[in-house]
Amino acid sequence: MSYQVLARKWRPATFQEMVGQEHVLKALVNALDDDRLHHAYLFTGTRGVGKTSIARLFAKSLNCANGVSSSPCGKCAPCQEISEGRFVDLIEVDAASRTKVEDTRELLENVQYAPTHGRYKVYLIDEVHMLSTHSFNALLKTLEEPPPHVKFLLATTDPQKLPVTILSRCLQFNLKNMIPERIVDHLRHVLTQESIKFEEPALWLLARSADGSMRDAMSLTDQAIAFGAGEINEADARSMLGTIDQRLVYRLLDSLVAQNAKDMLATVSDLAQFSPDYNTVLGDLISLLHRIALGQVMPDAVDNGMGDRDQVLELARQLSAEDVQLYYQVALLGRKDLPYVPDAREGLEMVMLRMLAFRPASAPPRSGDKPQSVSAVSDGGAEPSEDAQSSPPPAAQAVAPAPENVPAPATEQASEPVTPPPAAPVAAPSEVSVVAAQSEVSAGLSQPVAQAPAAPIQPSVQAAAPAVAEPAPQPVAESAPVAREPVAAQVPEHDVPPWEEPPAYDESYFSGAPQEASEPSKKPEEVKQPSAAMAQDTAVAEHPAPAVMTAPTNVADGYIAEPVAEEISRQLAELDVSQWVLLVDALGLAGMTYMIAANTSLEAVSDGVFRFHYADEQRNILNEVHTDRISAALSDYFQQPLQVEFELGIFSRETPSLYRSRKKSERLAQAVTAIETDATVQAIIERFGGRIDISSVEPIDAPVTLH
Repeated sequence: MSYQVLARKWRPATFQEMVGQEHVLKALVNALDDDRLHHAYLFTGTRGVGKTSIARLFAKSLNCANGVSSSPCGKCAPCQEISEGRFVDLIEVDAASRTKVEDTRELLENVQYAPTHGRYKVYLIDEVHMLSTHSFNALLKTLEEPPPHVKFLLATTDPQKLPVTILSRCLQFNLKNMIPERIVDHLRHVLTQESIKFEEPALWLLARSADGSMRDAMSLTDQAIAFGAGEINEADARSMLGTIDQRLVYRLLDSLVAQNAKDMLATVSDLAQFSPDYNTVLGDLISLLHRIALGQVMPDAVDNGMGDRDQVLELARQLSAEDVQLYYQVALLGRKDLPYVPDAREGLEMVMLRMLAFRPASAPPRSGDKPQSVSAVSDGGAEPSEDAQSSPPPAAQAVAPAPENVPAPATEQASEPVTPPPAAPVAAPSEVSVVAAQSEVSAGLSQPVAQAPAAPIQPSVQAAAPAVAEPAPQPVAESAPVAREPVAAQVPEHDVPPWEEPPAYDESYFSGAPQEASEPSKKPEEVKQPSAAMAQDTAVAEHPAPAVMTAPTNVADGYIAEPVAEEISRQLAELDVSQWVLLVDALGLAGMTYMIAANTSLEAVSDGVFRFHYADEQRNILNEVHTDRISAALSDYFQQPLQVEFELGIFSRETPSLYRSRKKSERLAQAVTAIETDATVQAIIERFGGRIDISSVEPIDAPVTLH
């Protein structure tokens, strides 16, 4: 007699012999015993979980000579014929090979005939999702209302491909994957009945390699028996499956516990001699870390299937919970990135070195960690540790020693330079940095410390002036706050008028400080001679306006211009051409006409004629309609007939559009400076390690008067 494989020899003959799938068996057993049978059943699940076996047992229960029940006798002719696969009223169809609609129609032509030998005619259609759309359509009517002597049993591994119309006509049962513990129990029972020697760890290797399929586990067992010459041992199973010795995985973790990089790399070298699948190595490491984490929370949950329970619990005691979670996450991400590395061994080494290099910040010190020489003071105001008192802070090591007397910075314009008392002790380097940062922010590097005391950056740091005159407190082991440079110079360059270079950033322009006390790097002639834009602002400001009105809101760029004077000058003789930047918003223009007027420069006004220059980009949109509207608006405003002339030329003055852009940039720079010099913002930055998102800063537009 030829050898019969274990998967066929040990196929269950009754529902009681089925391994797992209790949720399906309970429903079928109750339906058979209570005679509440549906006409169509659908069994879904991955390969080797019992779909076909349950279908054949169900057919045997329906056609047993002793009657319909959940316990067929197995000795009558129908039971034996079904077990041997020769029962004429059990029609098994492989849908993968009979996908055409003609095959389905031929099959359904015999449905109307009564069963030949049994009680029911059972149609078992395997891999039903492989049928074509036309085959499903041909099956619909018969599947919904079959003859009383017909039962349909459908099986598939991919139920998502079935039409909803098929699913709605069947009772659907989802079969689950087999867990390794259940597979091991069944393999132990089978091998004991077959009188085959085996080792328990080898069965766990086979069960995990089966990936939830009992048929795959039985097939691997057959292969292991042949590989081991009639017996199953762990070494042969590892060699057959291509897995590694689990002791090497434990060596990797032992080297992590000891913080021994040399031993870790030596273990990886020993692994490389077996040419392993490094993806499997990381998978074994992840599984081991999972068991260690279970052992830390619930030691009784750790199984002894591999005979290593004591070793797992010992590692659970040696490793902290934070380290286990970190190692697990690093191994998981490293396994995902393994296909992208040039060499798989390099990928494993980098994953292990990453575990060695990083650790949670809140975790307790490892046994191999070096003691910290500096301890930061906590937020609660705790005293620094002895190590911090004995060792200088990092800032003190990097900064050159300060002189005994720290004079306050002064300029030539300061009338009374401040000199601290000779007996004043030297401030800590961190306090010196804080004082310098405060004085730089508040005075723009232009005012003496005594004249511009800055607000404290955080409540625990004293103000700048007392820090110079009073004795310095004890230094703390906290890194000195870094003085942040104002970022107002980060304003986009396109907002600057194109005919002049962008002016150097001068914080005193916004703070109201005199121009003479500007930056030391600025040349005297640059301070005394204002730019063209500033000169135009001065010319515009010479004509103050009593009333205020808001500019039109239908500007194309979405920007609302600054409030402008309602009465700039009703007398044409008193009009200054530089006031065109404000006059254009008082004319009542709108739409395209307003955009044309806002992008031209008024060059001269004489004999009732306004002469404008326009750019080449406006050549195609400037026409008589717009010029007539501008002329009419000017005439209405000055209450006298006026004319306009437009010619292509270079702008010698600022256009209203460029004027608004410059003013907007200046307000933005002022807003950025206000944010960066705000004491509350600085305290938040220093306390929480934050930063300012400059792109989110926007000025608050409010009505202002020109002065």
